[in-house]
Amino acid sequence: MAVLEQENGVAEECQSASRPHVQSADGILDCVGQTPLVRMRRYLEESSVELYAKLESANPGGSAKDRPATRMLHHAIRQGELAEGATVVESSSGNMGIGLAQACRFHGLRFMCVVDPHAQPQNVAIMRALGAEIVRVERQVDGSFLAARLQRVRELLEVTPNSYWPNQYANRQNPIAHLNGTIREIDRDTGGDIDYLFVATSSTGTAQGCRDYLRRHRRNTKVIAVDANGSVLFGGSPGERLIPGLGAGHEPALARDQTFDQIVRVSDIDCVVGCRRAAGREAMLVGGSAGGVLEVVRSMEANLRGKRCVAILHDSGTRYLDTVFNDDWLQSALGTNADEVEARIGSPALSSTEARSQ
Repeated sequence: MAVLEQENGVAEECQSASRPHVQSADGILDCVGQTPLVRMRRYLEESSVELYAKLESANPGGSAKDRPATRMLHHAIRQGELAEGATVVESSSGNMGIGLAQACRFHGLRFMCVVDPHAQPQNVAIMRALGAEIVRVERQVDGSFLAARLQRVRELLEVTPNSYWPNQYANRQNPIAHLNGTIREIDRDTGGDIDYLFVATSSTGTAQGCRDYLRRHRRNTKVIAVDANGSVLFGGSPGERLIPGLGAGHEPALARDQTFDQIVRVSDIDCVVGCRRAAGREAMLVGGSAGGVLEVVRSMEANLRGKRCVAILHDSGTRYLDTVFNDDWLQSALGTNADEVEARIGSPALSSTEARSQ
């Protein structure tokens, strides 16, 4: 061992060579993935249904979007598409923006995120805390805030030197992140034995990646895609939606011609009911889209007896305290109140839902 210094004739020796190895992540992005799978025993009335939740809120940026955000940037860097000093520009309703803000700050890249009025204030604040520059669009284009955000992204790319657009809506690394991560972890933890997988859709990256993995490995799992009333995905009709991260007002390139075993649409109120039921019965604060996913499971529970189901819950309810869990917002935004929501929590699920199979 090396001698550090000599004092009063006594050598002080470095002990570092004999210290035990530290098991740790190599930076915050190394913590993306390996999220927990949690049994939900109280959410459903039918006890024979095995319901598990994949808690993507355990990612360091707080959502499932951490996976594609990290992968898209790493891939672009490896391919030479993203150089030092570049500016990343993306459109987001919140979670992808946070994932990219974190990844960009880690890699020392400038990040500009285009959001619309439906972006949760807390999500915007988190992006800013991670160094993102926020660009807000206030008016729809062709009846869609997503179309307006994408138009603004293209304008920023034209005037920003050395800029790069990951384009979560068309980038194949988006579903690949879930194919190699989310569903692989679920498959491992369940021994490949899942009857139903429930997943929210927006860019459709999560649902695609999971479906493709299951098909490649010849699993018999049925993939249930959860969409929003008012979403144009899967041939839907456009309408107002207030829960971010669920559905789309403009069909993304990734979503074209995509098919799943079944598509179920939920309303904003359905999502609120699911979030509050999960908090009351499971002591779990889940995000808006997750509430919708759980209500879809509940609406089908009579047909799920004896089945094993996994619901991917994209983010945490802590980001919806001013909306989904706020009684004043219920009244002003949705025209309902806490008593009506509580009554629906104990009533059959999805009274306002249309469902169809493909």
